[in-house]
Amino acid sequence: MQELVTVTGMVLQAVPFGEYDRRLILLTKEKGKITVFANGARRQNSRFGAGSDMFAFGKFRLYETKTSYKLSDMEIQNFFEELRQDYEAAYYGMYFLEIAEYYGQENMEAVDLLKLLYLSLRALSKESLKNPLIRAIFELRAVAINGELPENPPEGVWQESTRYAYSYIIQEPIEKLYTFTVSDSVLEELKQIAEFCFNRYMDKKFKTLEILNSF
Repeated sequence: MQELVTVTGMVLQAVPFGEYDRRLILLTKEKGKITVFANGARRQNSRFGAGSDMFAFGKFRLYETKTSYKLSDMEIQNFFEELRQDYEAAYYGMYFLEIAEYYGQENMEAVDLLKLLYLSLRALSKESLKNPLIRAIFELRAVAINGELPENPPEGVWQESTRYAYSYIIQEPIEKLYTFTVSDSVLEELKQIAEFCFNRYMDKKFKTLEILNSF
């Protein structure tokens, strides 16, 4: 009998597979990025239906195969329904999923990246936080988690408040990242720094980025 594996994670990607199934890409705390097949997920009234869609977060019970996993059961804790009701926030969320998929690696724990992703999606529903600030924070911390970001911002004439915000973003516990706001001028500088760092350390074109840049 195949042994069941339980992981905590989020659905980054869900695509049709075969006539009724879905192929999922999950970012998990325990095993990093994995491929999971949800048999019958596209059938009407399937118990895997809503939980095998993008943004679904929770516990997934899986059977391991030679090259992937098969979904046995799930306990979804958050569907992030609010993102589906806000066009702009949804695209920010999909952009974050793309970055998480880029940085996620197989068979390597993704505790910090998963935590960053989850809290960033929650932040998108906060009226007190501007989406461009959430994006800058997510981009910078994601690069930092990957071990590529320097302790100090790139050379430039930055406000002292911008330098402080940069250090806070890359050093403080992830749980504290979305507990502050900044002035419009500091936000503009953080956006410039995040764009510079992304262009320097990333070698991928993200599908949702062009749409986001039009907002």
